[in-house]
Amino acid sequence: MENQKKPGLFARFATQSARAAGHPLALITAVGIIVIWALSGPAFGFSDTWQLIINTGTTVITFLMVFLIQNSQNRDNMAMQLKLDEVIRALKNAHNSLIDAEQLTQQELDELSEVYKRLARRGQRGEQ
Repeated sequence: MENQKKPGLFARFATQSARAAGHPLALITAVGIIVIWALSGPAFGFSDTWQLIINTGTTVITFLMVFLIQNSQNRDNMAMQLKLDEVIRALKNAHNSLIDAEQLTQQELDELSEVYKRLARRGQRGEQ
């Protein structure tokens, strides 16, 4: 895995945006904006335009953040799956059939889940 490429511009932007959005300062800033907007209501007579500003602003920000956060989560999820696949592959008695389990259909996942639930119940009863 030598010669690793740096993430692209969008990936870096999405990661940094997701981190910033999850920071406590982001919440404080959002609350501050809402407070300023609410306090400015009387000056604008609580007009339709005054209401439209907050509605439009929050809608646009939410719309954009959904895509940025989803991109970051997709990459994080893929990295986690690859790490788990490597752990499964490295363990001597692991079921290698579980590598890439995220590619299975819902029915196949349900069937595997039942198998492991039965194993768990047997383990709780002290059976092998």
